[in-house]
Formats: sequence, structure tokens, C-alpha cells
Amino acid sequence: MKVLTGNRLTDGEAVWYRADGSFAETIDGAQLAKDKAEQDRLEAIGKKAYADNLILDVELIDVELFDGRIVPQRLRERIRAAGPTNRTDLGKQARSAPAAAAGFDGGGI
Repeated sequence: MKVLTGNRLTDGEAVWYRADGSFAETIDGAQLAKDKAEQDRLEAIGKKAYADNLILDVELIDVELFDGRIVPQRLRERIRAAGPTNRTDLGKQARSAPAAAAGFDGGGI
């Protein structure tokens, strides 16, 4: 499975594409692409968002479902989804879901 992610052009915030057509600041609720056709559709949406100067660093990333939550497979993407690993009181993990939901134990890298 894959999701579409990028960074919002106005402030650099990591964002994920949602089924309602918006880009959200959390990975929860991101539109899942389960096959090649869905991946192609998300890729086209990402290219248009890039061309429209909405987001940059657009890419599809590999994710899995863990206890009903979307978790990126790569460490880089887990960090983007949660925030800094050495300060769990900052970033997305401090604003919403606990760091464990994004695959962190709060132990710094």
C-alpha cells in the first residue's frame, strides 16, 4: 500500500493526501492506494498539486496498517509523520497522536 505525501509550499509542513481532496498535516486518514491504478491516480494528483505550487517533494511512500493506523515503512517517513525523535514534546506527536502510533518509542535516534 502507498500514500501520497509532500511538503506544503507555504510553510514546509509535511502533508498527506486525503480522500476528500485535501492535504492534511497528519497521516491518519490518508488515501490508501492498494493497487497500481490507485497509485497512478495519486501520482497524477501529486503532479498537479506540484504544478499548482501547493506542495513540493511529492512522492508515494510505502505504508502498512498496524492496529488500524497507517504506519510508514521507512524510518525517514515515520519521522516526517511524527516529528523529531529526540524531543517527543515537539512535532506532530506532541500535537495529536502519540509517538507510538507512528512507530516511535521516544528513544531518540
